[in-house]
Amino acid sequence: MNKKLFVLLVALMSLSLIGIIFVQGYWIKSTIDDREEQFSHEARQVLLNVSEEIQNREFERYYFQFKNPDSSNSRLNNRTLTEYFYSHRGPGNETYFNSESILEEDYKVSSGFLQFAEDSIQFTKMINKRVSDIVNKNQVDDRDLSARQRIEHIQRISRMEEVEKDILRSAISELVGKLPIHRRVSEEAISELLAKELKERELKSGFEYAVYNNSIATSLHSENFSLDHPATYAVPLFMDSIGISGYQLLVNFTNKKEAVLSSVVLMASLSIIFTLIIVIAYSSALSQLIRQRQISQIKTDFINNMTHEFKTPIATINLALDAIKNPKVMDDQSKVSRYLQMIKDENRRMHAQVENVLRISKLEKNELDLKKERHQLHDIINDAVGHVELIAEDRGGYIQTHFGALRSSILANLDHFTNVIVNILDNAIKYSEGSPKIDIYTTNVKNFIYCEIRDQGVGMSKVVQKKIFEKFYREHTGDIHNVKGHGLGLAYARQIIEDHHGQISVISEKGKGSTFIIKLPLIS
Repeated sequence: MNKKLFVLLVALMSLSLIGIIFVQGYWIKSTIDDREEQFSHEARQVLLNVSEEIQNREFERYYFQFKNPDSSNSRLNNRTLTEYFYSHRGPGNETYFNSESILEEDYKVSSGFLQFAEDSIQFTKMINKRVSDIVNKNQVDDRDLSARQRIEHIQRISRMEEVEKDILRSAISELVGKLPIHRRVSEEAISELLAKELKERELKSGFEYAVYNNSIATSLHSENFSLDHPATYAVPLFMDSIGISGYQLLVNFTNKKEAVLSSVVLMASLSIIFTLIIVIAYSSALSQLIRQRQISQIKTDFINNMTHEFKTPIATINLALDAIKNPKVMDDQSKVSRYLQMIKDENRRMHAQVENVLRISKLEKNELDLKKERHQLHDIINDAVGHVELIAEDRGGYIQTHFGALRSSILANLDHFTNVIVNILDNAIKYSEGSPKIDIYTTNVKNFIYCEIRDQGVGMSKVVQKKIFEKFYREHTGDIHNVKGHGLGLAYARQIIEDHHGQISVISEKGKGSTFIIKLPLIS
């Protein structure tokens, strides 16, 4: 895949994922806002219903007490209002206090009660007069009426009773407005009505309440009411005929946040979980995609290197065969022997490369049978040094051993572990620009033996150190192939060492050489 196209696809997928996360977050926030608005609407409806019910209860209580039960036209008794309020004004000159202030209407009850009683008598007479006028105006002889007229007459009587009721409502509202608030409604009634309305509207929230008079607290309030609570709602209480009231009912909904979140927490949690799954899956897929692209590039480099490696020996073999066919060369046995040896060496070289590839393949499939026996690591190292020592000396270098370990018995496969040491030494020789200088150290640490192979070659960067043991990996050098190989030697070495329950690592610095460290368990 083209690199620019790959980057474009990754960028588009990343932007799409970010967009999905943003949309999910916006949806969750919008849902919570809608639920809060819905809760606020329901809470206001609850307070309005409670306020209306309190006012209706007060009116009904006085309405049935003020009406004269013996009167056919339900007219008010002239003494009813005055007697009722006089008998309920409290002992002596009682003045009603609240927790923070003395209300103005409390003074009206105590000091101005006589004037209040006189006003109530006059007001009652006015109501009775207006009702009497309506009744007299609508009185007719039922015997002279047809059925239709009788129905219309009944309807007029009903309207008359409604008018009487409205007039009485205004009168009661004005008269009871002179009473202190705790005489008009009780704390138990407010709590009962609030609980009932919340249950009917399925609002699962606790509450605290208080009644205020023109922003001044009255004695009616619950124990834990707070004016600074964030979920506080207010509604007018005891409104007059034109909708004006000095009282306000304030309610704290203590569990508003829980009630709002409980309705969206399930869907929001599922949305977050599914989004996280998408993010994790996307990250994993992107990581695998990048890794596969790197492997594809490495395999391409491997094929190019393998082709380059095979091209030279094949060309050499062809040239040697052509030379042997020459009549002049055929008669010279020394030249024939040299060319035949050249063919043999090149053939062995190609066979060794193929073996490296097959070894890695078998290791990955767990098909490589590693029979392990007791061996001395020092003996294996000496054997491996013998395979490459002449190459190092031919380039003017050396390979020296410094065996500091007193114990070197390990359980190992002789052939494969020898190949491991040979591969590491071969790399040390290849990546030395001048004369290869290699030192091998061994030490014992507890029940382990450490083998350090140090060279003074070109070294490697931190990035290369992290990838040096990956299959097919070779440090990128452009089109220059001054060092032969396929990136299989160290990958093979790591596989073998791990199969021997050991570890291999590298310490290196660019231009200052490398040190490969092998850690293996000892056997008694």
